[in-house]
Amino acid sequence: MKPFKIYAITCIAIMMSCLASCYKDKGNYDIDMPLEPQVTGLDTLYHAVVGDSLIIEPKITGIPSEHIQCTWRIAVPEELSPEHNRYEGNSLRIPFGLQAKRYRARLTVTNTQNGMKYFHTFYIQGVTEFSVGSLVLSQDGGVTKLSFIKPDGTVQPNIYEAINNEHLPNDPLHIHYLRNMNTGGLPLAYWIITKHGGVRLNVNDLQKEQIKPGTLQENFFLPPANIEVGSLKNHRQGVLMGIINHKFYGGTTSTWDQNDNYGMFGAYAPGNYTLAPQFILTTIGSNVSMIAYEKERRQFVRLEVQLGPVYFGTQYSVDNTDAFDPQDVGLDLIQIVQINSADTYAYMQDAEGQLFELKFTAAFNANPFTFRPMHKRLFARQEWMHADTKLLATQTGYIYIAAENKIYRYNPLNEQILELEATFSNPVTMLKLDDDQNTLIAGSGNSIYNLDIRTGRNGNITGKIDGIPGQPIDMVWRR
Repeated sequence: MKPFKIYAITCIAIMMSCLASCYKDKGNYDIDMPLEPQVTGLDTLYHAVVGDSLIIEPKITGIPSEHIQCTWRIAVPEELSPEHNRYEGNSLRIPFGLQAKRYRARLTVTNTQNGMKYFHTFYIQGVTEFSVGSLVLSQDGGVTKLSFIKPDGTVQPNIYEAINNEHLPNDPLHIHYLRNMNTGGLPLAYWIITKHGGVRLNVNDLQKEQIKPGTLQENFFLPPANIEVGSLKNHRQGVLMGIINHKFYGGTTSTWDQNDNYGMFGAYAPGNYTLAPQFILTTIGSNVSMIAYEKERRQFVRLEVQLGPVYFGTQYSVDNTDAFDPQDVGLDLIQIVQINSADTYAYMQDAEGQLFELKFTAAFNANPFTFRPMHKRLFARQEWMHADTKLLATQTGYIYIAAENKIYRYNPLNEQILELEATFSNPVTMLKLDDDQNTLIAGSGNSIYNLDIRTGRNGNITGKIDGIPGQPIDMVWRR
């Protein structure tokens, strides 16, 4: 036999022997795993009142107490040095001096006998006395007022003047609570919008912003000489979008939402157009589109959000013009509402003062972009509809309309009108829907009323809060 073959056979024999010995020894070794400390009583989220004490006392078992070493860290993005929020000890006991934000925190448990470390992550949500409750915008003898309603129903009137030592601008329109839904609904700001301006408030202490834009005028990179607000709405990324000076503006979202420039207005959407004050903002998933009305050409127009708002005018196809031609309506827009991002009802007036209801759908989030007119008819209650009419649509397909001191439920499918049980001593100046859409919130006189509109109910009053200075105009809430 040749030497090479003898060498190969020998190597194979040695390898087979090694494999056999490994197989025979399998399972014959005892592995001594280190003891792991067990942590109980540590929640995933803690609410800490700003300026108050934060105490977290988990129970740690599984290893001798003399071998336990605990380190706590709170990640604070606005601070450069992580050592500022590093603490030692089996419990965390600190005065919570951070802002009313959500912070990521970590408990590190070290077994000093062997150096093994075990990590436990949780979150701390800073809160203030204004973190839960409602804000009500009202008008009292021509003066704009802001009130805070605590969870127990207690009203703190004139809260803006008390905190900021100044009055709000006149002619209030809306109050907006802005949250970035792309970052889990992170609260960003309150905006109080008036006819010719507005004020931005810190969501935690209701102070007028000093570093970020504190007024609507300051929220423009190049502010116009005069501001006339048509209407503004919340975009899902926590910025305002809408009609100012008959042009369409959108807050910038191209930076971090904590940047001072986030939400500021650049140039309006380019184009030759003059918009009516009312518009519809439709959000389907992450896509946002707008339906507006060109008041001089009297036609419905399309806008979308790309890097910013873009005016597309009548760049859409029309399904049919049997009911009306959306590109040549020939009427003035008075009010407009939308149900479930689909059926849209526009209330429009002709030169003789007759009021028409136009129903349509506009698939501006789809491709191709299609406008489908569905009907045009005289509205049954002509006297109800004007520029200041309070109305809103629900997911169930009803439209609630306030007329003087009463509220009506209108079914546009069959034109049925039902008067709600609740009546008021003063005209209804505000209509809002609670988050679950089972409660209609009405403002009348100096009070806020909750009305039950669940299936089978007819708007009976289930709650009332008095003490609002002046007539309620709008409200928002944090829960």
